[in-house]
Amino acid sequence: MTTELRALRKEDWNVWYDNLLRAFGGAVEPAEERELWKALTPYDRSIGVWDGDQCVGTAGAFDFRLAVPGGAVVPAAGVTMVGVAATHRRRGVLTSMMRRQLDDIRSWGEPLAVLTASEPMIYGRFGYGLATHRLAADFDTARVRLSLPPGTDDVRLRYADPAEVLDVCEAVYARRVPERPGMLERRPGWERVDLLDTERHRDGASPLQCVVAERAGAGGGSEVVGYARFRIKPDWGQAGPEGVVQLSSLEAADPTARAALWRFLFDIDLTQCVVAHRLPVDEPVLHLVSDIRRCGLRVRDDLHLRLVEVGAALRTRTYQAPLDVVLEVEDAFCPWNEGRWRLTGDTKGATCERTADAADLSLSVRELGAAYLGGVSLASLAAAGLVRELREGALAEASTAFLSSGLAPWLPHGF
Repeated sequence: MTTELRALRKEDWNVWYDNLLRAFGGAVEPAEERELWKALTPYDRSIGVWDGDQCVGTAGAFDFRLAVPGGAVVPAAGVTMVGVAATHRRRGVLTSMMRRQLDDIRSWGEPLAVLTASEPMIYGRFGYGLATHRLAADFDTARVRLSLPPGTDDVRLRYADPAEVLDVCEAVYARRVPERPGMLERRPGWERVDLLDTERHRDGASPLQCVVAERAGAGGGSEVVGYARFRIKPDWGQAGPEGVVQLSSLEAADPTARAALWRFLFDIDLTQCVVAHRLPVDEPVLHLVSDIRRCGLRVRDDLHLRLVEVGAALRTRTYQAPLDVVLEVEDAFCPWNEGRWRLTGDTKGATCERTADAADLSLSVRELGAAYLGGVSLASLAAAGLVRELREGALAEASTAFLSSGLAPWLPHGF
């Protein structure tokens, strides 16, 4: 097989993107959605593999900023649009793209790469570790009640056109980003993704609706402190209405605004269920429900993370306990990361430099990626045989320091 791997040219985008769609089943995308992804495609950060005039492989890397423990928002390549034509599987196409992509990301000076995987088994061999999970829920609102915090009744809710209140909603989202590791700073154009409202997105439900939460501000005005975007899918059974509220996104600046929005969703007339597919695993509403067993909770994998530059990546986050440990890192795919690194840090910052000192812990870059955002403990990885303790006490020290000191890491939207 003779193939050529090259950067994506604008005139090749349609052929390139059609190969991607075919790799994911060949469904036809609505024009609105296709045009948005075309506008968001980073041409200078995307590559394709070509067999003659046929595109047989695609991969891109969005220019993201990712919240990490400690509140910093750091550069991260958002690996996306990865697909290989079924005619060219098991011929090294994917490996060649991953090789080129990680070399490029390193040359751009970005210490992290992140992705969501259609098939999680694929990316471990390229050094990606599973760093966050997401929660899905089917709240039985006919039977589940909420216990609301004081002040909830002070929050005013109103319907609004999703596009007309986009800016104020985005301001609420932006305030939330540093508070939770794994959240993505919204880059230009990305605010439009959650407003996509094609027939494919509706799947028989209503057009996208939006409710904003407001609180009285200084001088008699009001301030938007939260929002919920959702659709309603009507349904009727023999006993009456059985409609479903399909939650798209919900953000709030404080607990009372969040509680007011959830109460609204639970109380919508002619519905008996609120369905949410992307909640953090520590979603606060779980502490307010009257019956957790009637919430239909399911956890699945979400963000996979790779340290492209070990030293730079480990320096960008903080650590919730004092830490001084030498890591022996294995990284066959990116050998520049191999070897020993002394990581010293606390809640104020960290240093991470190469060292010839004896190692305290031994692990692969995949395990470092899994633990990086603080949602997966090094101790649990060690219990699975994936981290080896070489100095007594080093595992407990490092595991405590790496864990997130606040909210669980969470990816608010896919890419």
